[in-house]
Amino acid sequence: MSSPVSPHHDQPPMREGVTASQAFLPELSPRPHNLFDYLCEHFPHIQPSEWQQRFQDQLVLDLQGNPLQMDSPYIAHTHIYYYRFLSHEIHVPFYEKIIFENNDLLVADKPHFLTMSPTGQYLQETLLVRLKKTTQNPWLTPIHRLDRETAGVVLFSKRPETRGLYQQLFAERAVQKIYHAIAAYRADLVLPATVNLRMEKGQPFYTMQVTEGAHNSSTAIELLEQDGRWAKYRLKPTTGKQHQLRVHLSHLNIPIKNDPFYPEVIHKNKDDFSAPLQLLANQISFRDPLTAEEVCFCSEQVLTL
Repeated sequence: MSSPVSPHHDQPPMREGVTASQAFLPELSPRPHNLFDYLCEHFPHIQPSEWQQRFQDQLVLDLQGNPLQMDSPYIAHTHIYYYRFLSHEIHVPFYEKIIFENNDLLVADKPHFLTMSPTGQYLQETLLVRLKKTTQNPWLTPIHRLDRETAGVVLFSKRPETRGLYQQLFAERAVQKIYHAIAAYRADLVLPATVNLRMEKGQPFYTMQVTEGAHNSSTAIELLEQDGRWAKYRLKPTTGKQHQLRVHLSHLNIPIKNDPFYPEVIHKNKDDFSAPLQLLANQISFRDPLTAEEVCFCSEQVLTL
Protein backbone atom coordinates (compact mmCIF):
# COMPACT_ATOMS: atom_id res chain seq x y z
CA MET A 1 0.00 0.00 0.00
CA SER A 2 1.09 3.56 -0.57
CA SER A 3 -0.40 6.90 0.29
CA PRO A 4 0.49 10.55 0.75
CA VAL A 5 1.33 10.81 4.43
CA SER A 6 0.73 13.66 6.82
CA PRO A 7 3.98 15.61 6.99
CA HIS A 8 5.98 15.25 10.17
CA HIS A 9 9.51 16.16 11.22
CA ASP A 10 11.10 13.07 9.64
CA GLN A 11 9.41 13.40 6.26
CA PRO A 12 11.32 14.66 3.24
CA PRO A 13 10.43 18.24 2.31
CA MET A 14 7.89 19.11 -0.37
CA ARG A 15 9.24 19.38 -3.89
CA GLU A 16 7.52 21.83 -6.21
CA GLY A 17 4.45 21.73 -3.94
CA VAL A 18 4.30 17.91 -4.00
CA THR A 19 4.32 16.01 -0.70
CA ALA A 20 6.14 12.66 -0.67
CA SER A 21 4.10 9.46 -0.71
CA GLN A 22 5.12 6.52 1.46
CA ALA A 23 5.20 2.83 0.48
CA PHE A 24 5.64 -0.16 2.80
CA LEU A 25 7.78 -3.06 1.57
CA PRO A 26 6.16 -6.33 2.75
CA GLU A 27 7.75 -9.76 3.17
CA LEU A 28 7.56 -11.46 -0.24
CA SER A 29 8.54 -14.86 -1.55
CA PRO A 30 10.39 -14.96 -3.78
CA ARG A 31 12.01 -11.70 -2.81
CA PRO A 32 12.13 -9.11 -5.64
CA HIS A 33 15.52 -8.84 -7.33
CA ASN A 34 15.76 -5.16 -6.42
CA LEU A 35 13.65 -2.14 -5.52
CA PHE A 36 13.07 -1.12 -9.17
CA ASP A 37 11.63 -4.55 -10.06
CA TYR A 38 9.27 -4.41 -7.09
CA LEU A 39 7.98 -0.92 -7.90
CA CYS A 40 7.36 -1.83 -11.55
CA GLU A 41 5.40 -4.91 -10.50
CA HIS A 42 3.57 -3.27 -7.58
CA PHE A 43 2.49 -0.18 -9.58
CA PRO A 44 1.57 -1.64 -13.00
CA HIS A 45 -0.19 1.60 -14.00
CA ILE A 46 3.17 3.42 -13.89
CA GLN A 47 5.51 2.82 -16.81
CA PRO A 48 8.96 1.37 -15.95
CA SER A 49 10.47 4.34 -17.80
CA GLU A 50 8.74 6.65 -15.30
CA TRP A 51 10.27 4.78 -12.34
CA GLN A 52 13.62 4.95 -14.11
CA GLN A 53 13.20 8.72 -14.42
CA ARG A 54 12.22 9.04 -10.75
CA PHE A 55 15.35 7.20 -9.65
CA GLN A 56 17.49 9.39 -11.92
CA ASP A 57 15.85 12.52 -10.52
CA GLN A 58 16.39 11.28 -6.93
CA LEU A 59 12.64 11.12 -6.28
CA VAL A 60 12.80 7.73 -4.50
CA LEU A 61 14.20 7.97 -0.95
CA ASP A 62 14.75 5.88 2.14
CA LEU A 63 13.26 6.89 5.51
CA GLN A 64 16.31 9.03 6.23
CA GLY A 65 15.73 10.97 3.02
CA ASN A 66 18.69 9.47 1.15
CA PRO A 67 18.20 8.84 -2.60
CA LEU A 68 17.79 5.18 -3.56
CA GLN A 69 19.04 3.57 -6.80
CA MET A 70 17.34 1.28 -9.30
CA ASP A 71 19.54 -1.60 -8.09
CA SER A 72 19.02 -0.82 -4.38
CA PRO A 73 18.15 -4.09 -2.59
CA TYR A 74 14.59 -4.87 -1.62
CA ILE A 75 14.45 -4.78 2.18
CA ALA A 76 11.22 -6.17 3.63
CA HIS A 77 9.45 -4.50 6.57
CA THR A 78 10.79 -1.07 5.70
CA HIS A 79 9.25 2.06 4.18
CA ILE A 80 10.36 4.19 1.27
CA TYR A 81 9.29 7.62 0.11
CA TYR A 82 8.66 8.64 -3.48
CA TYR A 83 7.46 11.75 -5.24
CA ARG A 84 4.92 11.77 -8.03
CA PHE A 85 5.82 13.47 -11.26
CA LEU A 86 4.24 13.69 -14.69
CA SER A 87 6.43 13.77 -17.77
CA HIS A 88 3.80 15.81 -19.63
CA GLU A 89 1.06 17.89 -18.12
CA ILE A 90 -1.32 20.32 -19.82
CA HIS A 91 -0.91 23.84 -18.44
CA VAL A 92 -4.13 25.47 -17.19
CA PRO A 93 -3.83 29.16 -18.17
CA PHE A 94 -6.10 30.49 -15.41
CA TYR A 95 -5.06 31.39 -11.89
CA GLU A 96 -6.39 31.07 -8.38
CA LYS A 97 -6.47 33.89 -5.86
CA ILE A 98 -6.15 33.66 -2.08
CA ILE A 99 -9.00 35.80 -0.70
CA PHE A 100 -8.58 35.08 3.02
CA GLU A 101 -6.04 33.50 5.33
CA ASN A 102 -5.50 33.11 9.07
CA ASN A 103 -3.66 30.57 11.23
CA ASP A 104 -6.12 27.77 10.46
CA LEU A 105 -7.98 28.56 7.24
CA LEU A 106 -7.09 29.52 3.70
CA VAL A 107 -9.87 30.54 1.32
CA ALA A 108 -9.14 30.46 -2.41
CA ASP A 109 -11.05 31.64 -5.46
CA LYS A 110 -10.63 28.76 -7.93
CA PRO A 111 -10.69 29.32 -11.68
CA HIS A 112 -12.57 27.12 -14.15
CA PHE A 113 -10.69 24.07 -15.54
CA LEU A 114 -8.38 23.67 -12.52
CA THR A 115 -8.61 20.27 -10.78
CA MET A 116 -8.68 20.42 -6.97
CA SER A 117 -6.09 17.76 -6.06
CA PRO A 118 -3.59 15.51 -7.89
CA THR A 119 -5.19 12.85 -10.08
CA GLY A 120 -3.88 10.59 -12.84
CA GLN A 121 -3.18 13.32 -15.37
CA TYR A 122 -2.87 16.42 -13.18
CA LEU A 123 -0.24 17.18 -10.55
CA GLN A 124 1.39 20.62 -10.80
CA GLU A 125 -1.75 21.91 -12.55
CA THR A 126 -3.99 21.41 -9.51
CA LEU A 127 -5.24 23.97 -7.02
CA LEU A 128 -3.76 22.11 -4.03
CA VAL A 129 -0.23 21.81 -5.44
CA ARG A 130 -0.24 25.39 -6.72
CA LEU A 131 -1.27 26.65 -3.27
CA LYS A 132 1.30 24.44 -1.51
CA LYS A 133 3.99 25.98 -3.72
CA THR A 134 2.69 29.50 -3.02
CA THR A 135 2.37 29.06 0.74
CA GLN A 136 5.12 26.47 1.31
CA ASN A 137 2.68 24.76 3.68
CA PRO A 138 2.84 20.93 3.32
CA TRP A 139 -0.18 20.52 5.67
CA LEU A 140 -2.58 22.35 3.38
CA THR A 141 -5.67 20.16 2.75
CA PRO A 142 -8.99 20.91 1.03
CA ILE A 143 -11.94 20.81 3.45
CA HIS A 144 -14.45 20.34 0.61
CA ARG A 145 -14.28 20.08 -3.18
CA LEU A 146 -15.37 21.71 -6.39
CA ASP A 147 -15.51 20.01 -9.79
CA ARG A 148 -12.69 20.77 -12.21
CA GLU A 149 -15.21 22.65 -14.38
CA THR A 150 -16.63 24.76 -11.52
CA ALA A 151 -15.07 28.04 -10.36
CA GLY A 152 -15.34 29.87 -7.06
CA VAL A 153 -14.79 29.80 -3.32
CA VAL A 154 -13.12 26.79 -1.70
CA LEU A 155 -11.75 26.28 1.83
CA PHE A 156 -8.44 24.71 2.87
CA SER A 157 -7.22 23.64 6.29
CA LYS A 158 -3.75 24.89 7.19
CA ARG A 159 -3.20 22.81 10.34
CA PRO A 160 -4.00 19.15 11.11
CA GLU A 161 -4.84 20.12 14.72
CA THR A 162 -7.98 22.08 13.73
CA ARG A 163 -8.87 20.39 10.42
CA GLY A 164 -11.50 18.11 11.96
CA LEU A 165 -13.48 21.06 13.36
CA TYR A 166 -14.00 22.47 9.89
CA GLN A 167 -14.64 19.09 8.28
CA GLN A 168 -17.35 18.52 10.91
CA LEU A 169 -19.17 21.65 9.75
CA PHE A 170 -19.60 20.12 6.30
CA ALA A 171 -20.54 16.71 7.72
CA GLU A 172 -23.26 18.37 9.82
CA ARG A 173 -24.43 20.59 6.90
CA ALA A 174 -23.70 23.68 8.98
CA VAL A 175 -22.24 25.49 5.96
CA GLN A 176 -24.41 27.66 3.70
CA LYS A 177 -23.36 27.78 0.05
CA ILE A 178 -24.69 29.97 -2.73
CA TYR A 179 -23.89 29.26 -6.37
CA HIS A 180 -24.60 31.25 -9.49
CA ALA A 181 -25.30 29.57 -12.83
CA ILE A 182 -26.05 30.67 -16.37
CA ALA A 183 -28.52 28.26 -17.95
CA ALA A 184 -31.34 28.19 -20.43
CA TYR A 185 -34.38 30.38 -19.67
CA ARG A 186 -37.81 28.76 -19.43
CA ALA A 187 -40.73 31.17 -19.18
CA ASP A 188 -43.01 28.37 -17.95
CA LEU A 189 -40.78 27.45 -15.00
CA VAL A 190 -42.26 28.69 -11.73
CA LEU A 191 -39.50 30.08 -9.51
CA PRO A 192 -38.38 30.26 -6.76
CA ALA A 193 -38.66 26.52 -6.25
CA THR A 194 -36.95 23.70 -4.39
CA VAL A 195 -35.86 20.63 -6.34
CA ASN A 196 -35.75 17.31 -4.46
CA LEU A 197 -34.37 14.31 -6.36
CA ARG A 198 -32.81 10.92 -5.76
CA MET A 199 -29.37 10.76 -7.40
CA GLU A 200 -27.20 7.69 -7.95
CA LYS A 201 -24.08 6.85 -9.96
CA GLY A 202 -24.73 6.91 -13.69
CA GLN A 203 -23.21 5.68 -16.93
CA PRO A 204 -20.49 6.52 -17.75
CA PHE A 205 -19.17 6.03 -14.21
CA TYR A 206 -18.11 9.66 -13.71
CA THR A 207 -21.66 10.95 -14.15
CA MET A 208 -24.75 10.91 -11.93
CA GLN A 209 -28.36 10.10 -12.79
CA VAL A 210 -31.83 10.71 -11.35
CA THR A 211 -33.55 7.54 -10.10
CA GLU A 212 -36.78 6.56 -8.37
CA GLY A 213 -37.02 6.55 -4.60
CA ALA A 214 -36.71 8.85 -1.59
CA HIS A 215 -34.84 12.04 -2.44
CA ASN A 216 -31.23 12.42 -1.28
CA SER A 217 -30.49 15.81 -2.85
CA SER A 218 -32.13 19.20 -2.47
CA THR A 219 -31.53 22.59 -4.10
CA ALA A 220 -33.39 25.90 -3.78
CA ILE A 221 -33.43 27.77 -7.11
CA GLU A 222 -34.17 31.47 -7.78
CA LEU A 223 -34.17 33.45 -11.00
CA LEU A 224 -31.89 36.51 -10.83
CA GLU A 225 -32.14 37.86 -14.40
CA GLN A 226 -32.85 36.71 -17.95
CA ASP A 227 -32.55 37.94 -21.52
CA GLY A 228 -35.13 35.69 -23.15
CA ARG A 229 -32.66 32.94 -24.08
CA TRP A 230 -30.35 32.61 -21.07
CA ALA A 231 -30.95 33.24 -17.41
CA LYS A 232 -28.82 33.71 -14.31
CA TYR A 233 -29.90 31.59 -11.34
CA ARG A 234 -29.06 31.59 -7.65
CA LEU A 235 -28.71 28.04 -6.31
CA LYS A 236 -28.70 27.06 -2.63
CA PRO A 237 -27.96 23.35 -2.14
CA THR A 238 -28.70 21.81 1.25
CA THR A 239 -27.02 18.52 0.29
CA GLY A 240 -23.69 17.91 -1.40
CA LYS A 241 -24.10 15.16 -3.99
CA GLN A 242 -21.57 14.93 -6.80
CA HIS A 243 -22.67 17.11 -9.76
CA GLN A 244 -25.86 17.93 -7.85
CA LEU A 245 -26.50 21.39 -9.31
CA ARG A 246 -25.67 20.29 -12.82
CA VAL A 247 -28.05 17.31 -12.60
CA HIS A 248 -30.85 19.33 -10.97
CA LEU A 249 -30.84 22.04 -13.64
CA SER A 250 -30.57 19.50 -16.45
CA HIS A 251 -33.54 17.66 -14.92
CA LEU A 252 -35.55 20.91 -15.21
CA ASN A 253 -34.58 21.10 -18.91
CA ILE A 254 -32.39 24.14 -18.22
CA PRO A 255 -28.90 22.56 -18.39
CA ILE A 256 -26.04 24.81 -17.34
CA LYS A 257 -24.38 26.58 -20.25
CA ASN A 258 -21.31 24.71 -21.57
CA ASP A 259 -21.90 21.62 -19.41
CA PRO A 260 -19.92 18.77 -21.05
CA PHE A 261 -21.74 16.03 -19.06
CA TYR A 262 -25.42 16.95 -18.82
CA PRO A 263 -27.77 16.26 -20.46
CA GLU A 264 -25.26 14.28 -22.56
CA VAL A 265 -21.53 13.63 -22.38
CA ILE A 266 -19.53 15.64 -24.91
CA HIS A 267 -15.88 14.63 -25.13
CA LYS A 268 -13.66 17.70 -25.26
CA ASN A 269 -9.89 17.90 -25.53
CA LYS A 270 -8.25 18.52 -22.16
CA ASP A 271 -6.52 21.60 -23.59
CA ASP A 272 -9.79 23.12 -24.86
CA PHE A 273 -10.45 26.06 -22.54
CA SER A 274 -12.85 27.85 -24.89
CA ALA A 275 -16.18 27.21 -23.12
CA PRO A 276 -16.07 27.19 -19.30
CA LEU A 277 -19.02 25.68 -17.45
CA GLN A 278 -21.12 28.62 -16.30
CA LEU A 279 -21.26 27.55 -12.66
CA LEU A 280 -19.69 29.58 -9.86
CA ALA A 281 -19.42 28.84 -6.13
CA ASN A 282 -20.31 32.45 -5.32
CA GLN A 283 -20.47 32.47 -1.53
CA ILE A 284 -19.84 30.30 1.51
CA SER A 285 -20.80 31.17 5.10
CA PHE A 286 -20.73 29.46 8.48
CA ARG A 287 -20.09 30.01 12.18
CA ASP A 288 -16.36 29.58 12.69
CA PRO A 289 -15.89 26.76 15.25
CA LEU A 290 -12.77 28.41 16.71
CA THR A 291 -13.93 32.04 17.02
CA ALA A 292 -17.73 31.47 17.14
CA GLU A 293 -18.04 34.35 14.65
CA GLU A 294 -20.30 34.24 11.59
CA VAL A 295 -18.05 34.41 8.54
CA CYS A 296 -18.84 34.82 4.86
CA PHE A 297 -16.49 34.52 1.89
CA CYS A 298 -17.39 35.65 -1.62
CA SER A 299 -15.87 34.95 -5.01
CA GLU A 300 -14.48 37.91 -6.93
CA GLN A 301 -15.55 36.24 -10.19
CA VAL A 302 -18.83 37.14 -11.90
CA LEU A 303 -20.97 35.22 -14.38
CA THR A 304 -22.73 37.41 -16.95
CA LEU A 305 -25.50 36.74 -19.43
